Amino acid sequence: MRGLAKVASGAVYGVDAYDIEIEVDAGGGEPKLKVVGLPDAAVKESGDRVRAALLNSGYAPLLGNTTVNLAPADMKKEGPSFDLPIALGMLVADRQVDEGRLGEYSVVGELALSGEVRRVKGALPIAIRAKASGKKGILVPPENAEEAAVVEGLAVIPVENLRQAADFIAGTGDLPPFRGTGNAGAGMEWHGEDYADVKGQETARRALEVAVAGGHNILLVGPPGTGKSMLAKRVPGILPPLTLEEALETTKIHSIAGVLPPHQALVAGRPFRAPHHTISDAGLLGGGTHPMPGEVSLAHNGVLFLDELPEFHRNVLEVMRQPLEDGTVTIARAAGTVSFPCRFMLVAAMNPCPCGHFGDPQKECRCTPMQMQRYRNRISGPLLDRIDIHVEVPAVAYEQLSSMEKGESSAAIRARVERAREVQRERFGAGGAGGGGAVMHCNAMMKSRDVARHCRTGAEAQALLKAAMSEFRLSARAYDRILKVARTIADLEGVGEIGAEHVAEAVQYRALDRQYWA
Repeated sequence: MRGLAKVASGAVYGVDAYDIEIEVDAGGGEPKLKVVGLPDAAVKESGDRVRAALLNSGYAPLLGNTTVNLAPADMKKEGPSFDLPIALGMLVADRQVDEGRLGEYSVVGELALSGEVRRVKGALPIAIRAKASGKKGILVPPENAEEAAVVEGLAVIPVENLRQAADFIAGTGDLPPFRGTGNAGAGMEWHGEDYADVKGQETARRALEVAVAGGHNILLVGPPGTGKSMLAKRVPGILPPLTLEEALETTKIHSIAGVLPPHQALVAGRPFRAPHHTISDAGLLGGGTHPMPGEVSLAHNGVLFLDELPEFHRNVLEVMRQPLEDGTVTIARAAGTVSFPCRFMLVAAMNPCPCGHFGDPQKECRCTPMQMQRYRNRISGPLLDRIDIHVEVPAVAYEQLSSMEKGESSAAIRARVERAREVQRERFGAGGAGGGGAVMHCNAMMKSRDVARHCRTGAEAQALLKAAMSEFRLSARAYDRILKVARTIADLEGVGEIGAEHVAEAVQYRALDRQYWA
């Protein structure tokens, strides 16, 4: 006797999920299992995993010819997340389990040979899609229950094994919906490293405060051991806490990439990603046959730290130009085009020369002018133009290193940053759109028309800016970015109009690149 069953599931493409309907047809003939619907190798191998899981869970083997179709058939299916819905569909089609609640729930999960259900990637966007499709709930592995429970109005049923899932679907076993904490993790305080531990470097600390207050990109230049990495790693401690909307966006990306820790509802704080300089352009931007987010997207709503910037391959750095400008990265493949959000704050660090001691009063630089030029030319002018603030991090004097006096804490700096960000939120409201179509929430996201509207200056400031443009031969992009930084400096002081002193400080943050790259 032939049997047909349909099971709802989901798959991720980009940052969103789409519905997958798994159709299982069980009939007579030679025992055989065929999976169709553009499955990849992991999906094709699900037949062997499902057979073993059925037997080890106490169910009879399917004796006839069984066909599994993953619809829509023109979309590539990847990963082991279809194991559990395929197994349930086979049991229902073979009349071993009643259909019961099957139509009310979406199902995802990888199966171990023992029948245990293992965690999968992308549970949060799949749960969001299940809610949008009108499903009552979703069956997920226990490790994914916390993130799926973020979706309100959707019953999240964690299932530990195939037998438990089958009993629930048949109605012979009840499982209570998982009660998650909902917005757990959003807005949590930073408990990492503190700026109070940093000795000296007042100029760099001030530049980082300005950068964070306006969401500006920053480049730290100085000899080895002066504290560039130390300063950068403390940036998350002065960033404003994640809002619930930002936490959901960030968690979706981390869930799709498979880097969200088990049993975690939302990303707890702003991401800090620090890839090694050997990373490829696909690793940085994202890619693959089935595109996955790269480091720039994993740093979305947080910080991307590139240490030893000139050591990165030039082609890797150059592909960052468009994401830095637009706040989104687009990956084109034969199967389609995918866009991932990547609105991050870039913090980069580098030595002034190959040996690192150019300008160091303590150690002599032995690099030739040609060596220094080649080293610095690894970073192109267009990329430098997209970095708003360039600041020197000199060697720290012995008196400062040996001092027992603590510096200003991250909490005190963060309080000023949050006040400046609040001013910016009120300024832009809900009407302004920044890079990637996102609502503007900081000065760095302003477009040219917004700069003209919100960054008006007086005659003295204009004269200073005109002189700087001529002296440093700055581009039109650099002109806009100086005004954005000046706007942020004024916001930190609580001043409505940009003054000459604000422009002077902003221009100072653009002088270093002309000194080294002139």
